Amino acid sequence: MQQLTKRVPTSALEGEITGRFGYEKHVARGRNSGNSRDGTCSKKVSPVHPAAVLLGVDTRKDVHVAAVVGDLGALQRTQPFPAMTAGYRQLVQWGRSLGVVGQAGVEGTGSYGAGLAWHLAAEGIEVIEVNRPDRPTRRRSDKTDTVDAEAAARAVPGGRATGAPKSKDGPVKELRVLKVVKDSTVNNRTHAINQPKALLVSAPAQLREPLAGLSNPILFKACAALDAQADAVHQALNFLAHRITQLSTEATTLTRRIAAIIRAHNPQLLELTGVGPDSTAVLLIAASDNHDRLHDEASFAALCGVSSSRSGSRPRRGTAQL
Repeated sequence: MQQLTKRVPTSALEGEITGRFGYEKHVARGRNSGNSRDGTCSKKVSPVHPAAVLLGVDTRKDVHVAAVVGDLGALQRTQPFPAMTAGYRQLVQWGRSLGVVGQAGVEGTGSYGAGLAWHLAAEGIEVIEVNRPDRPTRRRSDKTDTVDAEAAARAVPGGRATGAPKSKDGPVKELRVLKVVKDSTVNNRTHAINQPKALLVSAPAQLREPLAGLSNPILFKACAALDAQADAVHQALNFLAHRITQLSTEATTLTRRIAAIIRAHNPQLLELTGVGPDSTAVLLIAASDNHDRLHDEASFAALCGVSSSRSGSRPRRGTAQL
């Protein structure tokens, strides 16, 4: 029965072709005619090139979820990958197995997606930065990582995402790291400076009175000279004084390092009145290495969150203006 089912349409097809060509299959008159039925033909079929696809990635700490959308807008496949170098390679190979990957929309290029963004750029894939969806909205709509990955891919042709991620591979990267450490050092030093004064309020009179009214440098020097073995208050003041000295040394070293980087790349900024290493570092970190992302003063103001209000509208409370 199966053979009969196969032979009937085959015979009908052969008869249709014979009627159109005017001769039976493998007949000599059809050879070398440029369109023969003996399996040889001068015509060549052009190779089919793979279609272009868009890659979207929802990044997380341990796992990145990728989605591939075809050139016609249809979702082809989704796949999770480990957030490590081997996973990045697997993601790129998987995406290219489904088509030509020219662009990729990636969420979190400044955090969990930073490593993936660098790897995609090294592979010649243009990375488009996609903002993460609003978390309350995401929870209300029951979105998943797979849905977010698909949305990241669709954000590129839809025009919702057009910005390039920060490169983070130049001097600004060093400034960013050093500024984070320095801010932490300064905050810890401030807390340490306030603690000896608070302890002295309730300290015994024979300890409190000689230290009362002293300036900070002299007070810390006197506390550092206290006998740490006398009692708990003496030991606490001694430790705090040494901690303040250590944190002050770290802050000075970091400031010099930041100033050296700025003088090597943007010395003209330090020549401005009232602009020091910290202010310059904050400015350069906001602009980043690929400062071409900022087209004018208005775009930089938007990046800093100080855009001027529109004409005729009231400024929002707590919003700074230029």
